[in-house]
Amino acid sequence: MAGLVHTSGLFVLNPNLFCYFRVNEFTMNKPTLVIGASTNPDRYSYMAIRSLVIHHFKVYALGLREGKVHGISISRPFPQIPEIHTVTMYVGKRNQPFYYDYIVSLKPKRIIFNPGSENKELERMMTDAGTEVMHACTLVMLAQGGY
Repeated sequence: MAGLVHTSGLFVLNPNLFCYFRVNEFTMNKPTLVIGASTNPDRYSYMAIRSLVIHHFKVYALGLREGKVHGISISRPFPQIPEIHTVTMYVGKRNQPFYYDYIVSLKPKRIIFNPGSENKELERMMTDAGTEVMHACTLVMLAQGGY
């Protein structure tokens, strides 16, 4: 991960974010794909990537334009990604069908529909595929320690 300079026990310094964070098995075992990633700091997907990085989750980002957010490369559809635990959606219902097959093929353990991304059709598809469906805010979950 870019920015990892010094490791001391279970704590890691990330000078790009000016913080220490605790590395633990819990965060390392929940690789997350952010769909709808943006390089615009005013977008919630940008804030989610930043927060996931701060909390030391393995993050993948998928967006319509390539770029970088806090050291995480934004890929264009559809990158091959090994073992995703969580997909967190920042794409509105109208634009989600483009991603359906890809998301299902990832076989995530859960999908988080952030406010404004709720979609009954995709929720049903994911439930049928055995994926836990959540209506929640990734940023709030991370801030409260419930991610």
